Amino acid sequence: MFTIRNAKKSDMSQVLTLIKELATFEKEPDAVEVTVEDLQKDGFGPHPAFHCFVAEVNSKIEGIALIYHRYSSWKGKILHLEDLIVSESMRGSGLGTALLDTVVKHGHDLGVKRINWEVIDWNENAIAFYEKKGARVLRDWDVVWLDETGINNYVANL
Repeated sequence: MFTIRNAKKSDMSQVLTLIKELATFEKEPDAVEVTVEDLQKDGFGPHPAFHCFVAEVNSKIEGIALIYHRYSSWKGKILHLEDLIVSESMRGSGLGTALLDTVVKHGHDLGVKRINWEVIDWNENAIAFYEKKGARVLRDWDVVWLDETGINNYVANL
């Protein structure tokens, strides 16, 4: 049996462990720069940058859904699901569904017009899971981003 609840500041160490597990799964084991302190400061200060739901099994966090607010010039208020992570040992247990259900209900209660997230193109299990839930996977859009180095180079060339 598991419990889905709002994350607490004291959960961030276990949350970071799952974030690192996801990075390893996505073949980017050294890409995680965020620290427990960053997560605590950014998620639990006077103006939280994110909200996190956790799935707890026997007092251990085995899954997370990390979300934040966005705004669409076409739709209005939307919610971004940054990560939906279930520990490898708990995949197929219903935790992912319970976490996604919680995010969608939360978005509905907030009155958002859309919930966005990305999925890596080779993770066919995740894609099938999301499509089964009614999500549209837009394969004709590319993710565009500037990392810290790119931002610094951009500004230096202004």
